[in-house]
Amino acid sequence: MPPPPPGGVPYGGGPSDNAYGSSTGNAYANRNVSLGRKQTTLGRAPTRRIVPGANSIANAGQNIQRGRTLIRPDRYQEPPPLLTGKSQKSHSWFDPWVLLSRIVTFWALPGMLKAMKMPDPGMQQAWREKITLCFLIACLGGIVAFITIGVSSVLCPPDASQNLANFASYNDTATSAGLLGVQGWAINVSQAVTTEGADFFKYTDVPGTDVTNLFKHGTDIPSCQDTGNPTANAFTAVTFDPCSAGNGNGGCSLGTIDESTFSNIKVENTTRRVGYDWNYLASSNLTAYFVIDGNVLNMEPYMNANPSAIAGDPLDALIRDVLNSSYAAGGRDATKMFRRRTEFEASMDCLIAKYKAGNIDKATPGCFASQLILYFALGCVLSIVFARFFMALIFAWFISRRLSRTPPPVAGAAATVHHNQSMEMGAIGGAAAAGSSMSKQLIEIGNDLYTVMLITCYSENTEGIRGTVESLSMTDYPDDRKLLFLIADGIITGHGETMTTPDMCLSLMHFDDPAMANPEPKAYIAVANGAKMYNRAKVYAGHYVCKGHKVPMILVVKCGNPEEEGGPKPGNRGKRDSQLILMNFFSRVTYNDRMTPLDYDLFQKIHWLMGATPDFFELCLMVDADTKVYQSALRYLVNCMVNDNLIMGLCGETKIANKRASWVSAIQVYEYFISHHLAKGFEAVFGGVTCLPGCFSMYRLKARKGDGDWVPIITKPEIVQEYSSNTIDTLHQKNLLLLGEDRFLTTLMLRNFPYRKMTFTPQAICKTIVPDEFKVLLSQRRRWINSTIHNLFELVLVRNLCGTFCFSMQFVVFMDLVGTLTLPVAIVLTVVLIVSIASTQITSFQTAVPLVLLIVVIFSPALLIFLTTRKWVYFCWMIVYLIGLPVWNFILPVYSFWHFDDFSWGETRKVEGEKKGDGHGNADGVFDPSSVPLKRWEDYERKRVRANKRRERKERQLREMGPVHFMHSVVPPDEDESKRGLLADSQFDDDAYSSRSDVSGQDPMGFFDPSKEAPARAGAGGYYPTFRPQNDASSTPPPPPPSNVPGNWAASPPPPPGPGQYVGARPPPSGPQGQYHGF
Repeated sequence: MPPPPPGGVPYGGGPSDNAYGSSTGNAYANRNVSLGRKQTTLGRAPTRRIVPGANSIANAGQNIQRGRTLIRPDRYQEPPPLLTGKSQKSHSWFDPWVLLSRIVTFWALPGMLKAMKMPDPGMQQAWREKITLCFLIACLGGIVAFITIGVSSVLCPPDASQNLANFASYNDTATSAGLLGVQGWAINVSQAVTTEGADFFKYTDVPGTDVTNLFKHGTDIPSCQDTGNPTANAFTAVTFDPCSAGNGNGGCSLGTIDESTFSNIKVENTTRRVGYDWNYLASSNLTAYFVIDGNVLNMEPYMNANPSAIAGDPLDALIRDVLNSSYAAGGRDATKMFRRRTEFEASMDCLIAKYKAGNIDKATPGCFASQLILYFALGCVLSIVFARFFMALIFAWFISRRLSRTPPPVAGAAATVHHNQSMEMGAIGGAAAAGSSMSKQLIEIGNDLYTVMLITCYSENTEGIRGTVESLSMTDYPDDRKLLFLIADGIITGHGETMTTPDMCLSLMHFDDPAMANPEPKAYIAVANGAKMYNRAKVYAGHYVCKGHKVPMILVVKCGNPEEEGGPKPGNRGKRDSQLILMNFFSRVTYNDRMTPLDYDLFQKIHWLMGATPDFFELCLMVDADTKVYQSALRYLVNCMVNDNLIMGLCGETKIANKRASWVSAIQVYEYFISHHLAKGFEAVFGGVTCLPGCFSMYRLKARKGDGDWVPIITKPEIVQEYSSNTIDTLHQKNLLLLGEDRFLTTLMLRNFPYRKMTFTPQAICKTIVPDEFKVLLSQRRRWINSTIHNLFELVLVRNLCGTFCFSMQFVVFMDLVGTLTLPVAIVLTVVLIVSIASTQITSFQTAVPLVLLIVVIFSPALLIFLTTRKWVYFCWMIVYLIGLPVWNFILPVYSFWHFDDFSWGETRKVEGEKKGDGHGNADGVFDPSSVPLKRWEDYERKRVRANKRRERKERQLREMGPVHFMHSVVPPDEDESKRGLLADSQFDDDAYSSRSDVSGQDPMGFFDPSKEAPARAGAGGYYPTFRPQNDASSTPPPPPPSNVPGNWAASPPPPPGPGQYVGARPPPSGPQGQYHGF
């Protein structure tokens, strides 16, 4: 048994007034510890005072003044009604989401759904919502595919003349080298044959130069033979022969413009058009060029043959006026002038066909819009990728190291707490505490905050549970400041196991007091529906001893109600219910709210183990039963909490212990790494980590604020109430609360405390076992992906996250949501992109943009690995991950989307005897609220103290009577239990015995309690483990379980003794043989 806490008074009896006793007296003599043979007293509600120090903050928000008791009327706050209440919330059929789901699935009639084995209306509605979600995801994927591929094809078709990809720019030596122009088409003359009248290579210094006048052309153009206007037919520019001797080239020395001529001189038509920029049209080399309707016309042959103006030819005058005019940046666009007169407009087609040298390479509005969308997407993606990368790098190099370093020692009052300002118990009407100086001693808190380590157990094996408990016990943290808190979620036998999970957990415990090895089941309100809301649990209190460490340990075993006996999973209510046992307990302690019998039992045993009341605890570490933490992990996590009081939750890095077990586990190594160091590292910079994994996370129970004030964090009623909701009607709620409890808890905390921090520390490391079979991975990722989608839906609606618009966490969450929903489309588009890149020559930056995106997105995490860890082995794991990319981005998401309405854990946690559909959320029967009493801590104490006073009075009476011979009566199970007891004393107060609330479940002095010796009534339940721990105490160990019910954790108490057998709670005092003496 642990020594008395400093100050002598565990509940701090100090000089302040007490409603139930005076403020003076021998505090140590009257100290109250509920277990063992210690004098009983009554006290007031939990109070605690922390004076300001280096780690205190002044942050606005909800707080509790812990310097005074909360049971005073002016301090008490009536708690709002729980969402786990007894009434069910009704939903209207005209709910928009429900209405949309019915519209989308109008073709699925109820009769058809019943034929598909969905008789329940809830199942039918979940199926309708699943189909609706899949329909919306398909629409979103179609939109993404259209933006990625279809927009450019629609706005700027590949065969359009205005598509910039079809142009060879004039005088562009980088992309148009070796190209010349013929009637606006780019020809490749790099292999051309030089003839007597044509030397192409003297023009290649300026790519795109027009050499049309070297070929015979312009004599048989239909649009020139008849323009449709008699006046236009007579214009000189219309009738002019470009191959005349005066064209400046001595005529046309080459043949007609056709494939045979190109083949003879070995030139190639690239099918690309020559593009001119307006700036080039202003140069001195192109003085005879102008533009009509986007077509560039080369009038050099016409101007060479007609150097002077032609009288009476208005078209000639117009051409010369355009060419001789000076416009900014060229600007020789004569389109408007030509459209002013019908004869000029009639000649446009002829002039374009005869003198065309190319086109203006400016994109059309459609092509411009297509380019704008492309570059905007490039900017968004690259900005997000680089922002994530550099922020994660900054966090890894600077922020995380500063956050996890050892905090400086806390000097002065901030390092200590007055023990008498914790929970206080004083004597009833009684004696004052003399020696008050002892009660004023201080408890040193410092930087070693009291931490409870929650381990939720379901169907794990003994090695996994022992490994987790042992790793936590051996952490570099004081044993008296950490509490192992194991919760066995029902009487479960894992698949292939021979022991139940509670037996496995119990085999790890070491009991200093034999009474702790046989507790009574205590009732509490579970997170379930119907009669399953009533549940019972047994609380074992002991230690885990390992390699010099002796760590206090609490084991809570859910036994279930009597109707569950013989079922496959009696007492099982899910992981969320296990977490809420702890959260509800500390919330009720913090607010002095009404407690269930289980809460009070936990309170007493935690105080007995720790030597301090539960309101001293500030942190809660949640660990899965198959996780092993590094020795320094807990210290790093606590350091972060101490260094920054605004942190309300954080997680460490999770590594894979069985990475080489199979290809399934191998493809997860790189994915685990980048999900922590890239995703969580980026989010941690802004204090908004969107998911703290349930396998290894720490939460703050309450935060210090100012002079003796506290801000409840995870114990805040709004969080506890919403997290304990059992009115789960929609598919969205079921995915939140049945599959993604840990992520939803993170979402709740971010929503309730948007200005506090959820962060990540890579220095705290743990290892866990991941699925090594594909069917198990499929089941696990189904739960993770579906819960991620629905939690991101919730986070998108949180408006007061860090940042604004595109530079906000809300925008990042939205992008994550879109990215998760479009994973299957993304991998298909990636394959299309790779095939397209492999089959297309990259001729411009525009065509290289998709390749740049692909390289940046895939390989930027690899660069982060090198810069942060310098472990080249992760590059090998990256290759393995990329090989399995179709599994991550297609198979797993598609399977998850199609199983939106599957709320089971599938292959992840298998249990012996469990059938499909045996869920803890199934409603059966009606819950009776009166079956679980809710009383305040002081009410429990008052009842317990009164019972102990009666016991003491009876003990005193028996001693005054001297030795007395008496007989014990044993009555049948169907008789009134009040007939049992000590028949020699008719005044024996059996009701006082039955009302006792000793946490041990037995008389601490070893007195006879007949109600625990008689056979149980049918269906009364109980709990006997098959494993019996060894005790170091010299007293007689508890009796073994009945032989006829081995392994039945909900069995009844042992049968009555035989004739002449002693039935007391302990062996009788020595005396003559066959005689039993009174007490």
